[in-house]
Amino acid sequence: MANYSIGLDFGTESCRALLVNISTGEEVAQAVYIYENGVITESLPIDGGKALPTEWALQDPEDYLRALHKVIKEVLKQGGAEPQEVIGVGIAFTACTMLPVKKDGTPLCMLEEHRNNPHSWVKLWKHHAAQREADDINRVAQEREEELLKYYGGLISSEWMIPKSLQIAREAKEVYDAADILIDAGDWAVLQLTGEKTRNSCVAGYKGMWIDTLGFPSKDFLRAVDPRIENIVEDKFITNIVPPGVMSGKIDMKGAGLSGLPTGTPVSAATIDAHSGVPGMGVTGEGVMSLIMGTSTCHMVLSKKPILFEGFAGMVKDGIIPGFYGYESGQAATGDILAWFVKNFVSAPYAEEAKNRGINLHQLLTEKSATLSPGGSGLVALDWMNGNRSVLMNANLSGLIVGLTLATKPEEVYRSLIEAISFGTKRIIESYPSAGIKIDELVGCGTLSRNSLIMQVTADVTGLPIKAAASEQAVALGAAIFGAVAAGKQNAGFDTVGEAVERMVRPPIAVYRPQGESKRIYDQLYREYLKLHDHFGLQEEMMVRLRRLSQD
Repeated sequence: MANYSIGLDFGTESCRALLVNISTGEEVAQAVYIYENGVITESLPIDGGKALPTEWALQDPEDYLRALHKVIKEVLKQGGAEPQEVIGVGIAFTACTMLPVKKDGTPLCMLEEHRNNPHSWVKLWKHHAAQREADDINRVAQEREEELLKYYGGLISSEWMIPKSLQIAREAKEVYDAADILIDAGDWAVLQLTGEKTRNSCVAGYKGMWIDTLGFPSKDFLRAVDPRIENIVEDKFITNIVPPGVMSGKIDMKGAGLSGLPTGTPVSAATIDAHSGVPGMGVTGEGVMSLIMGTSTCHMVLSKKPILFEGFAGMVKDGIIPGFYGYESGQAATGDILAWFVKNFVSAPYAEEAKNRGINLHQLLTEKSATLSPGGSGLVALDWMNGNRSVLMNANLSGLIVGLTLATKPEEVYRSLIEAISFGTKRIIESYPSAGIKIDELVGCGTLSRNSLIMQVTADVTGLPIKAAASEQAVALGAAIFGAVAAGKQNAGFDTVGEAVERMVRPPIAVYRPQGESKRIYDQLYREYLKLHDHFGLQEEMMVRLRRLSQD
């Protein structure tokens, strides 16, 4: 009888299950459920559903239940595995994705009296309508010189738990009062399977303003922000913190009916989807920066040392892998930038050529861009089309392309955007060695890691080798690793993440190394990028003024 672990990756548009043989590392099967209601941005998906303002992004928790019901059974069927052969389950989830629920875990949006109130639904990670609340939190924290800011690069994001919760308290008191728990979606999925109320240290630390040495924000601070949330920690939050890879609970009768797995199956504490990709890429120690390269890019570094410095977006003990401080930085848009350009600015002849050749526009533009020399476009761009997450921590910044002429071709712009993404990564990398955290190599996973041009440009710009992780589902694989560790050796699993990674992760499929002449040219171009970066990011507030003008 084989032993398997299942990793569940709840993404923005879908949930994916991965069945992994823990003895061989074989990814036996995968199954996907596309959310029926997807990302809700215009109006609630019910009869007479309210229209939503701009910057809102909601989801339907019933999609998560449908996913749990379908993908686990499907992946077992495809893999020819029996439910009793599954020794553990891990869950990775977008964050901060949160919802208000009753004590038994029932989402308020499933109750008739709250169903037509948008605040009763899931607030997806990219719900940015709580910016006013985030601004207030930051203002008060800065005025009071709150120590917690040092752990978050000096800025709290509108995507996080407390700003979103404050928005509910201010705009929908009836929902806030009716909610017994404001819960992260990953922890809610664990609750559905196990009946246990736990909070994973990954989301609590990076998105919930919980710090291992300080705890949650003080009542005094919260009262100064807004008296309505003074008691939010005691009244609305789960404070039982559990690290990834540690068992949150075992599947109960309800969870068995939902998933088809037997009662007693261990379930690991949930984790943020990107962070789960770190062990899924085979990274378990210091000296490596892990890049989860998709619509945005998350940069993560493990260290035994807690060092506070400017440039990172979060630092959490046991946030990524137990025993390490996990540092997080990020670019708010990377793949999204390329998709934006292709969708809006590529001319018809290019689309026709791609169609005739049976390839997509990204493939066509990558091919044409690869014929250009480094810096050959004559362009330099800023990668801020969705703001700057690191190192400037300013969501009000915007993109810029310098050097356009009437002769500029689409592939030249496309190449300059790839270079800008790589420059943004280099700027993030540079902040770490200055704090005494050494980075010797990069490892990437996600859609962009399968693009050889992007990977080579990244190596040439940063001057570091970058490996392409073997698994195309590194996030789900990381979740499966945590599930196997939650089971422990006593249940045919593993006692440490390192042991699980050694058995379950395959070697990288490619290694891209810096090319001397290309690096030399990019070093020059990067200096031009830095001039733009510092001018528009630190000195000139034109971008902020333009954004405000557009919103008036």
